[in-house]
Amino acid sequence: MNEANDSLDRLVAATDRLLATVATLTDAQMREPSLLPGWTRGHVLTHIARNADGLGNLLRWARTGTETPMYASAEARGKDIEAGSARLASALATDVRESAAEFAAEALTVPDSAWTVQVRALNGPPFPAFGVLERRLSEVEIHHVDLAAGYTPGDWPADFVAGALPRVAGSFAGRDDAPPCLVWVAGTTTSFPIGPDQAGAPPVTIHGQPADLLAWLLGRDDGARLSLSSGTTLPQLPPWR
Repeated sequence: MNEANDSLDRLVAATDRLLATVATLTDAQMREPSLLPGWTRGHVLTHIARNADGLGNLLRWARTGTETPMYASAEARGKDIEAGSARLASALATDVRESAAEFAAEALTVPDSAWTVQVRALNGPPFPAFGVLERRLSEVEIHHVDLAAGYTPGDWPADFVAGALPRVAGSFAGRDDAPPCLVWVAGTTTSFPIGPDQAGAPPVTIHGQPADLLAWLLGRDDGARLSLSSGTTLPQLPPWR
């Protein structure tokens, strides 16, 4: 399946960029705060590694037809992340590298017919196995930024942003806890409604470059580079989910 191979190539490139950043971090820096509240860089990297294991389980589910949970439980997932967070930088780097390699190897064994098999993550509705590759790429790119180690939303590849922005913006559409507004990609006719379904134009339109809009929607940027059609402050978004 050419589309799967292309997605895997992008994922390998993203993982290589992540590993290049990880190689610069010392043991002390692994214990410093990340951009995620309550998590150090060691927590983030352990999560990335265990996410590779979990999503690999979903690929095996698709390939074998035997339901294989992503994680044993949410509690087990949290314990694994906490247990691995205080390791030395070398151990964390090895874990991220080897778990990513195992995930990629598993993806290469999935036959074309299995990419449409429905699988399910820890939360949320079922989705086709091909979506596992998309989810893994998002984990690597977004959490690379969360390391607060020099990689920023401005470093995201354009093809990642182009794929992620509609998906992330769409996750806010129809949400009653999100402020009604319209997210508009500067210089284009592309826009995404945010918040509850309603008649008429949203009260606020937010313009910006794709990466800036995506980072704001993900809660990874304060939106300082975005512009508003009205009002003086950006609306407050609920957490992305």
